[in-house]
Amino acid sequence: MKVDKRLFRALIQFWNPAYSCFTFEKVDLVPKKGDSKCIPWKNLKDIILAHPDTNERVDVFALSIYGLVVFPKALGHIDEAVTNLFDRLDKRVTPVPAILTETFRSLNACQRAGEGRFVGCAQLLLAWFHSHFWKVDKVSYRVFSENYSPLKEIVATPMRDDISEEKWMVILQNLREEDVEWRSLWLLPDDILYRCDDFDWVPLLGIWGAVGYAPLLVLRQYRSRQFIPTTHGLAECEFSYKGDGYKNENSRNVQCMEPDSSDEEISLGSNDNS
Repeated sequence: MKVDKRLFRALIQFWNPAYSCFTFEKVDLVPKKGDSKCIPWKNLKDIILAHPDTNERVDVFALSIYGLVVFPKALGHIDEAVTNLFDRLDKRVTPVPAILTETFRSLNACQRAGEGRFVGCAQLLLAWFHSHFWKVDKVSYRVFSENYSPLKEIVATPMRDDISEEKWMVILQNLREEDVEWRSLWLLPDDILYRCDDFDWVPLLGIWGAVGYAPLLVLRQYRSRQFIPTTHGLAECEFSYKGDGYKNENSRNVQCMEPDSSDEEISLGSNDNS
């Protein structure tokens, strides 16, 4: 998927670090997730071209995509933390929370500094954007097809690439509720974890740090009635896996994510209360 850099630069300016969501006037939306050792891409490329085992070559190629596209922390290199996550994928570990976490953390860093390189998958972020804002005729029942892929559908959809960053800023500044496709048609109804302990948000753990995530901010994306939840402490939940004290903070968040009577779930998507 081609990255529209002008749209991307405009989009980042509407990220709200205090709430970990995009804020367009009265419209709020959240994407539904020290030195380090790195492996040079050239080394992996040599393995892909020369390794005698086809399965090994495919695995190394997939690892390269994760390290260069999904988690592109070091340009031209694959970070060691990415390899650790990749090794756990065959153990039924989903990469979605890590992708959301590092996307949120990088957006926060760019917004706070007013500049910087986005360390995340720009293609996935823009795919999310187009699924909510680029309105085209869609057939909802296709999501039940085994061959259906929302990413392939988005890539195949013609997109304008002649809009300037300034024009995108004007478009995003003037968004109205009716301009938004609140619930992606490929999103199937399910239960969501929306609070942890005494907080109306949950911690997301990434591969380089953690961040707070508040699904209650965007209930309209699940076709439920929207209200403004209490988000005290949400911004303070963010931290990196480095420096003094991070292990204690990480341990607290992991303990919070363990299911118990204080964690609450709600079923969303089956009823339209908006």
